[in-house]
Parts: sequence; C-alpha cells; structure tokens
Amino acid sequence: MTDAQYTGQRTGCWAVQRQNLLQQRPVVTLDTMTSGIIIAATHSDAGKTTVTLALLRALSAQLRVGAFKVGPDYIDPRFHAAAARTPVYNLDPWAMDDHSLAATAALHADKAFCVTEGVMGLFDGAADGRGSTAEFARRSGWPVVLVVDCKGQSDSVAALVSGFRDFDPEVGIKGVILNRVGSDNHDARLRRALAAIGMPVLGSLRRLEQLALPKRHLGLLQASEISALDAHLDAAAKCVLSGLDLERLTALAQPCALNVSATTSLWVPNFGPRLALAEDTAFAFCYPHWRARWAEAGVTVMPFSPLADEPPPPDATGVFLPGGYPELHADTLAQANYFKAGLRSLADARVPVYGECGGFMVLGKTITDANGDAHSMCDLLPIATDFSSPRLHLGYRRLRGNLPAALSARALNAHEFHYSKLTQGDGVAPSVSAVDALGAPIDSAMHARGSVFGSYIHAIDRAGD
Repeated sequence: MTDAQYTGQRTGCWAVQRQNLLQQRPVVTLDTMTSGIIIAATHSDAGKTTVTLALLRALSAQLRVGAFKVGPDYIDPRFHAAAARTPVYNLDPWAMDDHSLAATAALHADKAFCVTEGVMGLFDGAADGRGSTAEFARRSGWPVVLVVDCKGQSDSVAALVSGFRDFDPEVGIKGVILNRVGSDNHDARLRRALAAIGMPVLGSLRRLEQLALPKRHLGLLQASEISALDAHLDAAAKCVLSGLDLERLTALAQPCALNVSATTSLWVPNFGPRLALAEDTAFAFCYPHWRARWAEAGVTVMPFSPLADEPPPPDATGVFLPGGYPELHADTLAQANYFKAGLRSLADARVPVYGECGGFMVLGKTITDANGDAHSMCDLLPIATDFSSPRLHLGYRRLRGNLPAALSARALNAHEFHYSKLTQGDGVAPSVSAVDALGAPIDSAMHARGSVFGSYIHAIDRAGD
C-alpha cells in the first residue's frame, strides 16, 4: 500500500463527508456582489500600498469595507487586515480561474465597498504575460485608479498616463493619484498636463517618506512585527486623505462582473476534520481564504506555535506548517524539543504532515543561516537548506502528477519565492513534476518520506488536468 493510499484509507470516512460538504457549494450571486475599485501603479514602489492602507483605515471608520490583494503575496494582506479590521483575501488571475476568483470575491459579499491593491506595475505579471493587475481588472470589471510616482517629471506625466490608458482600452483607468509631488507649483503643472488628456486627478500626495514601512529580503516586515502599527496607519490615513477626493474616488466603484455560473467553490487541502496549523511569526503564510473554506467545511483548525515550543495537538488528523521566516528564528526552533517530538509522534502514526517553503525547510535536517551556522530541525525529510549564499527563486509554478492525497488534486497552480537553496535533497517524489509559467521543468518539485511531504512551492489553487 502506498503512503497516499494509506493516508486516503485512514481519513476516508472524513474525506467522503468533507467532499459532500464541498459539493454543497455556496451560491455566488454575482449581481449582488460588492462594488469595488483597484489601486494600481505604474511600477513597484510607486506608493500603492501606502494609498491602499490609508484608504482602508479611513473607510473602515465609515462603512463595512473589504480588501483584496492581487497575486500570491502573503505580507501586504496582513497590513490590509490591520487597516480594515477584517480578513483580506488574495485574488490571483494567474493561478485562479474565474470560478475561484468569484468565490473568493464573494467572501466579502457583505461589504459595502472593496479596495483591491494590485501587484507590481499595472501590466506586470508572470513570465508568460498573464497574472497582472490589468488582467484581473479586465476579468472583474472593477475600475482602476492609477498611482503615479511623479518625482523627477512634470509635463511628461501626460505621456506616461496616456500610454497606460491607451495600451489596453479594456482596462478601465478612471483616474490617477499623484504621488511624491514636490510643491504646489509642481502639482499645478502636473494637473494641467493631465487635464489636456482628459484624465481626472483624484488626489495629490507630497513626498511622505516617513510613512514608508520597513522591509527585509521577502518584502515588508510582517505586520505583527511593527510596533505601534495602528498609530502608523492612522498617520498614513491622515496624511494621505488630506490630499485625496474620497467622495469622487468611492463613486467610481463598480460591481464584480466575473462571467461564471452561479455556483462555485474554493479548493483547499484536505487534512481531515482536525487540522493542526503552525501559526506564529515564523509560520505566517497561510492564505485567509483557506481558513474561511475550512470553516465552511466544518474543519476544526487548531493553531499551535512552534516558536513557543508547542507541539501539535495529538488528536490532529493532519498538520500544516506554512511558510514564513524560520531562518530568523532557527536557534529557537532548534531548541523547540516539545514541538519536534510532537511532530515526530504524529508522523510515526502516519498522520499527514505538510510543509510549504519555510515549513518545508523546518521538516528537514538543518537550516544553515546567513552566518553559516547550521541549526538542527525536525529531520522528518531527508533535506537540508542553506541561506549562506542566497539566490532568488521566484515565479509561478504548476505541479502535476501523483500528488499526496491531502492536496486533493491531480494538478496545482502555485508560486515560489525564496532565497535559500537545498544542499541535500533526497526523498524526491518521482511521480510529481513541476514547470514554471513558460512550461520549463523545475527540479525537486516535491519531497516525501512516509506521511510527511513538502516543497518550496506554495499551492494556490487546483489546476486544469
């Protein structure tokens, strides 16, 4: 009997119950779904996150506001959630089909207004040209507000904005927010140039470098790591909204127009009725829409903190170690003996244990940090990882083959983003393959031993077979 067959047999009764629950798909009535806008930008670091956070903080004091993030990002949505005081969900036009996008958008169907932050520049996406904010705007019908970094230009802003507007007329750019404006004279000249091309200016922001959020190698620091975050968000709202026409901006909102059937559902892994979920600053990258779907399916999610040396609950029917920053806490994790012993006990009992990226690294033998020091991990997978000579691995992936039963799919769309490398990588699952967005093969798609399996790759949604 294979590990997948054993796992499927062990959780078979629950799997049938859960499948029945998932087949009772929630009704998504598209014409009643919430209205929204998309905050996009000409390029990364143009200021769209600051604008989005300020809008969410200001609007949440006035109405029920929802928020989304385009793409696979785990970090920005935590800031959105802090600003809006509501869960924030990812909408990924590369990894998700229209059904999944609609089902995810419907998670905020009770909200009066939604703000969606784009990814990178408006037309930037995967290597195959898909997955951009522009693609999502075309598919959703939500209008775009373009944040423009105006530092170092004046009349040229008209050529820039008209280029973005005319590059794809199906992407509805309904107005711009000018960022990093140097003075009143600079502002007036920018507005004159844009008036000549008929582009509404919805706001003008000065150079507010004090509102920038701190970063590290995978992006921003996590929201939970920033002290006085509420005060920072309040300051951003005050500074940014003093330069925005909030009434004109919110009036642009349109209902979601995804052209799908009235019933749809979201894919999530199947770990059985009691899921032990590692959750702390080292293991923070679990998609909120997974949590929402597990709740709908009656799964009891049991959080535990490896950093606090908490073992997973012994009655768990599955364990998920999501990604995060274990390399920043490698010494603490190396000494977390109760956590490691509890995880090994469940693995010995053939309970499915799944690790993604950071969680995958912790399932291995060692993590070598940036200083070259090796820290012992769980030794449940025959791998070792190393940060001493970092190299970026980034891009969309598609996994296909005999995936573990808990992943409930024959093919998955996914994303990879890390700087470490494998220095030992035995236990490769030979029946699982992965390719990048252009179809080129990716090495070491999945590693497995017994009921333990993992990968650097973050799963997002079921892929077409």
